[in-house]
Amino acid sequence: MTDEPIRPDPDALLAAAQAAEARAARGRLKIYFGSSAGVGKTWSMLDAAQRLREQQIDVVVGIVETHGRSETAQQLQGLELLPRRALTVQGRPLEEFDLDGALARRPAVLLVDELAHSNAPGSRHPKRWQDIDELLDAGIDVWTTVNVQHIESLNDVVGGITGIRVRETVPDHVFDSASEVVLVDLPTDDLLRRLREGKVYLPEQAERAVKNFFRKGNLMALRELALRRTAERVEEDVRSYRREHVAQASRAVWQVSDALLACVGPDAGAERLVRAAARRAAQADAPWHAIYIETPALQRLPEARRRAILATLKLAESLGATTATLTAQDAAVAAVAYAREHNLGTLVTGYSLRGRIGTLWQRATGRSHFGERVAALAPEIEFMVIARRDDGRPLPSPTSPAEDEDGEAVARSLRGYLWAGASCAAVTVLATPLAPYFDLANIVMLFMLAVVAIAVRHGRRAALASAVLNVLAFDFFFVPPRFTFSVSDAEYLITFAVMMAVGLVIGQLTASLQYQARVARYREDRARSLFEMARDLGRALTLEQVAEIGERAVERAFRGHAALLLPDAAERLAPASPDNDRFAPDAGLAQWAYDHSEPAGAGTGTLPGAPALYLPLQAPMRTRGVIAVKPAHARLLMIPEQRQLLDTYAALVAIAIERVHFVAVAQDTLLSMESERLRNSLLAALSHDLRTPLTALIGMSENLSGALAREGSAHGPAIAAIVEQARRTAQLVNNLLDMARLQAGAVALRHDWQSLEELAGSAIRAIEGALARHVVRVDLPSDLPLLYGDAVLLERVLVNLLENAAKYTPAGTTIRVTAARDGDAIAVEVSDDGPGLPAGDPEDLFRKFTRGEAESSTPGVGLGLAICRAIVRAHGGDIGAANRPPPAHGAVFRWTLPHRDAPAGTDLPPAADCAA
Repeated sequence: MTDEPIRPDPDALLAAAQAAEARAARGRLKIYFGSSAGVGKTWSMLDAAQRLREQQIDVVVGIVETHGRSETAQQLQGLELLPRRALTVQGRPLEEFDLDGALARRPAVLLVDELAHSNAPGSRHPKRWQDIDELLDAGIDVWTTVNVQHIESLNDVVGGITGIRVRETVPDHVFDSASEVVLVDLPTDDLLRRLREGKVYLPEQAERAVKNFFRKGNLMALRELALRRTAERVEEDVRSYRREHVAQASRAVWQVSDALLACVGPDAGAERLVRAAARRAAQADAPWHAIYIETPALQRLPEARRRAILATLKLAESLGATTATLTAQDAAVAAVAYAREHNLGTLVTGYSLRGRIGTLWQRATGRSHFGERVAALAPEIEFMVIARRDDGRPLPSPTSPAEDEDGEAVARSLRGYLWAGASCAAVTVLATPLAPYFDLANIVMLFMLAVVAIAVRHGRRAALASAVLNVLAFDFFFVPPRFTFSVSDAEYLITFAVMMAVGLVIGQLTASLQYQARVARYREDRARSLFEMARDLGRALTLEQVAEIGERAVERAFRGHAALLLPDAAERLAPASPDNDRFAPDAGLAQWAYDHSEPAGAGTGTLPGAPALYLPLQAPMRTRGVIAVKPAHARLLMIPEQRQLLDTYAALVAIAIERVHFVAVAQDTLLSMESERLRNSLLAALSHDLRTPLTALIGMSENLSGALAREGSAHGPAIAAIVEQARRTAQLVNNLLDMARLQAGAVALRHDWQSLEELAGSAIRAIEGALARHVVRVDLPSDLPLLYGDAVLLERVLVNLLENAAKYTPAGTTIRVTAARDGDAIAVEVSDDGPGLPAGDPEDLFRKFTRGEAESSTPGVGLGLAICRAIVRAHGGDIGAANRPPPAHGAVFRWTLPHRDAPAGTDLPPAADCAA
């Protein structure tokens, strides 16, 4: 007989194989873990590295911070040090870990200190643990160090203990994925002594540390946290080792933790057992599980008692237990297999004084008690018994209906008894004319066949009734003396006993087979529904198709109604299938589940009296909506397997919705890219073809204007207007060509040190005609650094901004050009006293072919500001626009460039304060 809990899980086997393959291609991470600074993590890491060096293993120090500790510095002697990467941040020189150098050097073991370190701006990754992850992907083994206060999940706990919030943290998955964790521990008094001796910090720093972070109570609490976190990690390592290296059949529980397993039964007192197990687990701070094992005998329980069992499992889950419902022929075998699989050392079950008579009966018949079976199968498991109530009544279920739910079972039993009687009568009628020609042994076979048929069709009770009726009918109608129940030959008593025994055995075996077949069918149905749903969702191209597939699968699994609700642009939920008139979900409850990303409704702690369950669709990126489920029977939501199935459905639907979303985004992006490429090609072609005739037109019109002026012709003003319009058209064509070249990346920047004063003067002279009716003030500080960039392009930025201000401000207003040092950047502002920016998002002004006034007599096509942004960003800066703060009025355009220190001997320009 094979029970389900000891079968190998194919998914687990596949996951283990994939994990082993990934580990083989990836480097190993070894973490030296401690409770605080000064316990000796770096020293221990270097000491182990020295032993590796003595074994001729290629070990390199990528980066190690000694913090002025001589003991640590001595451990570096003889080890190869990787050169650090030099960089400048806010004018200060820094040295950082050289990731590219480490990848090029590719040692067997690389030492990288301080896993939680934040890299300097300009590094490839913001965090050092990301550098280490890239090294591991390259197949390099890495050793590193980290303190308990840097573990992300413990950050709030440490902050509450010490009153200091640590900003640099490491995600838990980095710590948990390490191949090896070495705990470096030091008693609190020894650590404080090292601190006072100046072996952790400098004396003045040590004095402040003792009064703040390094208080004795803090250090004791941090040490406990480090020990507990290491114990959790070791416990997971033990479970992984047992799964991979210990055969399932011979796997015994290793008593390395106080983990509990509570076995919930159908009798009264189950809730008391669960609460007692929860208290014991809380006292030991240990994980615990609660399981219900459904045997063939328990399949015949009334529906009310089955619901009470599910309610008890729900209570256990709310108390922190991991719950499961198992199916097996032998409850003791299943419980032991589950305990060994999860390494649970203590098994908790209930016991009632009323069970003494039952226990005596079990002993008299040779049957063992559940606890005795567990002790015989797994002597290493501790057995804990909790006294149950003695009234023998099942616990009331909060979801049990008032009506009698046993009617269907009674009706099935009556139908079986009627068929047993009918089959007995039919066999008797059929065998009566055959009695003169056949021996009674052959007649018995006909009655035996009827018992088998009834057992196969109607189970053990009907089979027992059929066996009794067939024995009586055979005795009355065929055994001499006929038509009496007396027996002339004692051999027929053996025949009667065999018929009775065969009926009972066949009924029992048939019921067990039906039970196993039913369980297998349920599992097959769940697996098939998941496969079909995943297959259909993989083909879905629209949200409507995803909603239809998800609703149909959920309705089929729960024999009820389902509705999918998706958010709109305002994050308000709306049905994905408006024509779904089968079920109207509660919009308010669904919105709550979406906003809080938590289940609500039936079977949850939020409005459990609601008729439906509202489950958020949590995708990897965000919550994508809510699925509302109204099952045919409320208990379906309480069965752990059914709830897990629903969670899987929700995950598949959420991933499908996210996939459809990103497919749409990718299609829109691709379309935009193609449109942009086509437009740039068209602009480049048109502007290139127009430049030559426009240049010729400007030259000829200027010559004609000069000739007419010398002759004093009356057509001089008209020719001057033609020259001005030709120049504007040429400028427009130049803008089109420049924009196309910038978008195509065909512009190579010619960096050099530039004076902003010279750039501003050159830009003002270039458009002095457009600025003739305005006052232009250039106000630059005397110590303004030089700009590092392309002079022609930076001048174009100033030209476009000044021209834009001249276009949209009244004559006589002032246009200002100012600049200042802003941290590690230089900020330049062009402001005016005009009407200010138009209503709307200022960012729209920097889009191509976007103008402040869509319909205006002001010339232009909306490319000037777009060219400014492209040039500034090509230099590593940024540009923005805003209205001047009250009481001033007008607009201000501010652009920044990264500041670089000018080479020695470069002269700064003189201060400028001039008006044009």
